[in-house]
Amino acid sequence: MFENLTDKLNVAFKKLKGHGKLTEKNIEAGLKDVRLSLLEADVHYKVVKDLVAAIRERAVGQEVLASLTPGQQVVKIVNEELTQLMGSRHEGLCLTGGQPAVVMLVGLQGSGKTTTAGKLAKFLIGQHRSPYLVPADPYRPAAIEQLKEIGNQVGAEVFPATQDMDPVDICRDAFQVARQRDFHTLLIDTAGRLHVDEALMAELGRIKETVHPSDILLVADAVTGQDAVNMAGAFNDALDIGGVILTKMEGDARGGAAISIKAITSKPIKFIGVGEKLDALEPFHPDRMASRILGMGDILSLVEKAQMSIDEKKAQELQKKLRRSEFTLEDFRDQMAQIRKMGSLEELLAMIPGMGKLKQLKQLKVDDRELVRITAIIDSMTVKERRNHNIINASRRKRIAGGSGATVQDVNQLLKNYVQVHKMIKKLNKGGVRTFGKGMLPF
Repeated sequence: MFENLTDKLNVAFKKLKGHGKLTEKNIEAGLKDVRLSLLEADVHYKVVKDLVAAIRERAVGQEVLASLTPGQQVVKIVNEELTQLMGSRHEGLCLTGGQPAVVMLVGLQGSGKTTTAGKLAKFLIGQHRSPYLVPADPYRPAAIEQLKEIGNQVGAEVFPATQDMDPVDICRDAFQVARQRDFHTLLIDTAGRLHVDEALMAELGRIKETVHPSDILLVADAVTGQDAVNMAGAFNDALDIGGVILTKMEGDARGGAAISIKAITSKPIKFIGVGEKLDALEPFHPDRMASRILGMGDILSLVEKAQMSIDEKKAQELQKKLRRSEFTLEDFRDQMAQIRKMGSLEELLAMIPGMGKLKQLKQLKVDDRELVRITAIIDSMTVKERRNHNIINASRRKRIAGGSGATVQDVNQLLKNYVQVHKMIKKLNKGGVRTFGKGMLPF
C-alpha cells in the first residue's frame, strides 16, 4: 500500500534532514520533490497545489527555522497536513433514522460492491448488529446467487430476490421484511454499469426515495486513481452520498484516490478493502493512513487486529505455559493460526513503526504459505510428538514429511526453529518472568 509514494517522499525528506538549518531555498527544493511524488501517485493536481502551499506556509517560518531538528519538523507538518486533507478523524457508518437502518452500496460494475456488502455484513455482526443483505442487481448474471453465497459465509440472511423482480420492488419488500423481523441494518447491493449513465442514476434515485437510506456509500476501485475521484463527484452530485469505501487498496493502488477524494468531494472515506477475504475491511483513519504513507507505521491498527484475532483465554493459558517453559509444538501451531487471522505477514510488518523504511524488509518477500506449511507439518504429528519433540527420530520425521506434503528438510528446519524459540523462552524466564503481551510470541 503506497509503497512507491512512501519511498519517494522519504527521499525528499532525507534531503531536508541533511541540512543543519532550513532556508526558503532548500525548503522549496524539498517541496518540489514532494509535489512531484504526489503527482506521480495520481493525487489530484488541485489537491497537490493546496497541500504544498499549506506545507510551505508552515515550513518557511520560525516554527521550523528555529527548530533543533528542522527536517523532522517538516515531516511532522506534512503528516498533519495529510491527515487534515483526508478528513482528520474516522467517520463511521450512519445508522440512525429508523429500524432498520438502511445502507445503500452504489458504484460502477467491477468495483467490488457485492463482496463489500458481505464484508460490511461481517463487520456489523462483529458490532453485535444483525444485517439483512439485499441483492438489488437483477441484471448481472448470478449476482443474486453470489450475494446468497457470501451471506452464507458470513452468517447473514439474504432477501430472496429473483431476476424478474424490479430493483425498487426488491428494496421495498426487503425493507418490510427487515422491519417485521427486527433486523438492525438493511444492506442494499445495487446494480452497477460500466460507466455512469442517466438510467443508473434514475434507478438509484428511486430506491433512495423508497427506502430513505441513512447512509449511501460509494464503492470505488482505488486502482483507478483519478477516475475514482471523478466518479465519486458524479455519484455525489446525483445522490448526495454519505461516504466512500475504497477497494483493492492492497494491490497496485498509487494512493491518489485516498488522498484526493475528501478534498474534492467533501465526503469522507469510511472504509478500505485490503484483500479478497471477507474480513479484509478496515475502518479508514486519516491519521493512521498519513503515518502509513510517510513510512511511520500504524501501531494502533496492529493492536486492534491483535485484539480482534487473539483469543483472550488462550492467551492467558499460553502466558502461564511460557512462565513454566512448557511451550509445545501445539502452542507453536496455535500461534501460527492466531497470526494468520491478523492478515498477511507483509502487511503486519509494515504497520510496525520504522519497518517500512528498512531496505532488508523491502527486499524480503514474505511468503504467507510458509505458515500454512508449518501448520500442516505439525498437524501430521501425533499428539505425543507435538507435546514432546525429543521423540521425533529420523523415521518419524520421514513419516511426518510424507503426511504433510513437505520434505524431511522442512521438518528439520521447523524443529530447529522451535528448539531455538524454546531455548530463548527458558533464558528469559531465568532472567525473570517476562510478559509477551496478549500471548504473542517474541519473534
